[in-house]
Amino acid sequence: MMDDYTLPFWIYLGVVTVFVGGAMKRIVASHLSAAPTLVAWLGATVLVERLWAFCLPAVLLLALLAFACCLYSARTGPPPTNLPAHGKAVFITGCDSGFGKATAKHLDSLGFEVFATVLDLTGDGARDLQRTCSSRLTLLQVDITQPQQVHQALLDTKAKLGLQGLWGLVNNAGVCVNFGDAELSLMSNFRGCMEVNFFGTLSVTKSFLPLLRHNKGRIVNISSPAGDQPFPCLAAYGASKAALNLFTNTLRHELEPWGVQVSTILPSSYRTGRSSNRAYWDQQHKQLLQSLSPALLDEYGEDYVTEIKDLFHSYASQASTDLSPVVQAIVQALLAPQPRPRYYAGPGVGLMYFIHSYCPFSLSSWLLQRLFVKKKLKPRALRKEGLEINLNLLNNNNEEKLQ
Repeated sequence: MMDDYTLPFWIYLGVVTVFVGGAMKRIVASHLSAAPTLVAWLGATVLVERLWAFCLPAVLLLALLAFACCLYSARTGPPPTNLPAHGKAVFITGCDSGFGKATAKHLDSLGFEVFATVLDLTGDGARDLQRTCSSRLTLLQVDITQPQQVHQALLDTKAKLGLQGLWGLVNNAGVCVNFGDAELSLMSNFRGCMEVNFFGTLSVTKSFLPLLRHNKGRIVNISSPAGDQPFPCLAAYGASKAALNLFTNTLRHELEPWGVQVSTILPSSYRTGRSSNRAYWDQQHKQLLQSLSPALLDEYGEDYVTEIKDLFHSYASQASTDLSPVVQAIVQALLAPQPRPRYYAGPGVGLMYFIHSYCPFSLSSWLLQRLFVKKKLKPRALRKEGLEINLNLLNNNNEEKLQ
């Protein structure tokens, strides 16, 4: 029976096999949760079974897949033991609150010597770190957009470390200073996001790289899925994180000969900083309305801008307050013998990237629009246009009836 099939047929089957095998490898590497992984395996099995039904029994195919799973499990074996934290120094930016503050506390409890930067040494975050952490933790007041402050932090860190060297750099400091359509966002918002999220991180990384190369240490950059996927109303923030992601990936290749490992953390939605503060969103909303020209505000409508503000506040208030997945991902990136290039920290991120990588772009885009900021209103000009079209259609129908 198999002699009846031509060479192109077998080439086609070979291409399908390579595709499915590559997909399985990406799925396993993505470290998705059990349910999506199982669904993906079953889906791939059904796909191959439908294509090969006339030349390979489905039972045999399942047996082959099970055998491949066994081989993979046997090859990977038990996870290797993490490196010891004792005697290792880590520099963390943006520790006033959120991921930075939680990470500084946890790393200090593990025995790291932590250098934590804050914007305000007298603020609540700094006082909390001083009160709850050991004497090993050093607080430094640093605005990463100010080169002089970054350089001074480097001098202070080197002075305290001496010959010990720096093991890890965690670039956590970041801002999201805009919400709304790209046309509605000020140029200062785009520049503000780039200044902190990209240029500030770049400045810190370049300054501390000699210390990291000396120790063959680790760089961990906290990024966002918005840097890879087109989240609505986050153009300024997403563009800055996209620049950070590309820089991180390039740095990973360049530092490999030096023995420095570079990882990206991609968190899901978490309630950090001022994100759940209604007063913060009201202030952002007020500033946005004041900055828009009368013509642009008329075309979009104040109710359209207000709806976006309410949606962002609602989304942020429902975000998780348990920051432990992100903190644990940072620990793994610092202490795993072979850290991953990317860590998906939090529920749904791995699945989101799987859909983004393997499903049609239209599906990924539709999910982002439906799950992130679920707008109900159109811009006012489009609503007027739609109303005029409906009125014209109604008038035409009435004229046809009269005729």
